Amino acid sequence: MVTRELERPPALGPLYAKALLGPVIPGGGDELPEIVLELPTAEIDPERLADYAAVCGFALRDELPPTYPHVLGFPLAMALMTARAFPFALLGLVHVANRIEQRRPIPVAALPALRVHAENLRPHRKGRQLDLVTEALLDGELAWVEHSTYLRPGEGSGGERTERGDDPLEGAVPAAVWDLPEDIGRRYADVSGDRNPIHLHSLTARPFGFGGAIAHGMWTLGRTLASVDGRLGPAHTSTAEFRAPLRIPGRARLLSAPREAGWDLALESPDGERRHLELAVERASA
Repeated sequence: MVTRELERPPALGPLYAKALLGPVIPGGGDELPEIVLELPTAEIDPERLADYAAVCGFALRDELPPTYPHVLGFPLAMALMTARAFPFALLGLVHVANRIEQRRPIPVAALPALRVHAENLRPHRKGRQLDLVTEALLDGELAWVEHSTYLRPGEGSGGERTERGDDPLEGAVPAAVWDLPEDIGRRYADVSGDRNPIHLHSLTARPFGFGGAIAHGMWTLGRTLASVDGRLGPAHTSTAEFRAPLRIPGRARLLSAPREAGWDLALESPDGERRHLELAVERASA
């Protein structure tokens, strides 16, 4: 791959304009661009971090919440996915899964380097999917890596349905019931930069086929992971599947099942009929 080093994070305003024009402007071919976008120094704004922690439910510490590097890398991800060489329009992609491996904590006072690239374009029974990889490095060593899996809906191209095994949360007692206010999408957008219109207001969500606004997937992941905040340990892996949209305003209940090396967590409708998020958290062995 070719590495392109950036002097500063890309401005999100022009990138959103490109995202809106993406469906009508011809782009690249059928392959992912072999490009790595790199920001050698990412500055961490303590006030923005504090606001993010408050929205997602994390405690303030000397180290970043495990989902916060996603926010730092978001402008680079936007720049890559709105580039002419990217094969799909950004607004047509659906975030279906996420895997975060934190190898070591990132101090709030650190200046991590960030790298973003796309890989593993593959068939899916509902279209095609790919992984967007974000890496955070400290002193040249990988400290944190995220694989965000996106689905481009369309004609199915040969992927098979994954057989689901036993539900690890079968019989779990709800740990909490959360009321999701109408403005949670806008509040998360303010702290993350992710202003996808489907999350902001019912009026902006409807043109995209939603009956109302839906919560950000990364907010549901952050809020659920925050339920075990302080018990994760310095190194851990969280693997999430976004199964169904979560309407806002609304209510959701948290399921939590501890196991020897971590937790199985889920966010579902209060009646248990709809699962929005499934999350497996695994602490690294000492």
